[in-house]
Amino acid sequence: MKIVVTGGKGGTGKSTIAAALAYELSQRKKVLLVDADVDCPNDHLILSVKRRKIKDVFQFIPKFNHDKCTKCGKCAEVCKQHSIIFVKDKYPAFIPDTCTGCKACLVVCPSGAIKEGKKKIGSIYRGNNFGVELISGELKIGELASGEMVSETRRTAEQLESKIKADVTIIDSAAGIGCPVIASITGSDYAVAVTEPSPSALNDLKRVLLVIEHFRIPRGIVINKHDLSKAFCKKIEIFAKKNKIPILEKIPYSKKVIESTIKMSPINVHNKEYGRYFSKILKNIENNLI
Repeated sequence: MKIVVTGGKGGTGKSTIAAALAYELSQRKKVLLVDADVDCPNDHLILSVKRRKIKDVFQFIPKFNHDKCTKCGKCAEVCKQHSIIFVKDKYPAFIPDTCTGCKACLVVCPSGAIKEGKKKIGSIYRGNNFGVELISGELKIGELASGEMVSETRRTAEQLESKIKADVTIIDSAAGIGCPVIASITGSDYAVAVTEPSPSALNDLKRVLLVIEHFRIPRGIVINKHDLSKAFCKKIEIFAKKNKIPILEKIPYSKKVIESTIKMSPINVHNKEYGRYFSKILKNIENNLI
């Protein structure tokens, strides 16, 4: 079973909740946590995991053969990232830092002057603590292919799933609704949308729920820090009821969460009483899937 923790807005507590859910499940099941926020992974910090690199990830970039190039400029015409610059009667100039590896130039070249090259875009790490197995993807600074990096991180996680015989995989998604989030959501069995009682969080929640709905994945909402604004918490509950989306749990704001982060442990390790919130979330997910 794969559970993705997402939510649209950054800072709502997705990683805190993903790590806590993973720990709660680890008490009775074999759990794999996948940190798919490749631009800024932090689950290893919450779990106090010393990561070890298991592989580098590479992306296609064009390799030009000027002996075959006819200087037609078609490669530059199809490059949406403007990574290929063409001046009439000159060989194309290539900017590797902005290339996203779409291969359009390779396909369109009429003379076979472009071959497959590669560049490193990131690395994938593994670690274990608190009974939770962790796979963490990290995009190289300045690279743009976060969606591809998430996909490769998930492929690596899927290989590990069968090796360690994981019962549940929890995927910690990035914020937003872009390529890395879509790559995190696809193929999941359930989506936990984490929000907070604020205008921007509610707006972003609605957007990410539309993405989840597109992939026809069962979903539920967790309202984190619900007691910071009773008015907006009520608005989220009204929205959820209107759209028939279950509220999995409401978690109050507490400085104990900050304390647990400083001590690099899940909140339900640092404060055992918090386990009830995550047990309820898991129970409600199970009930919604029946």
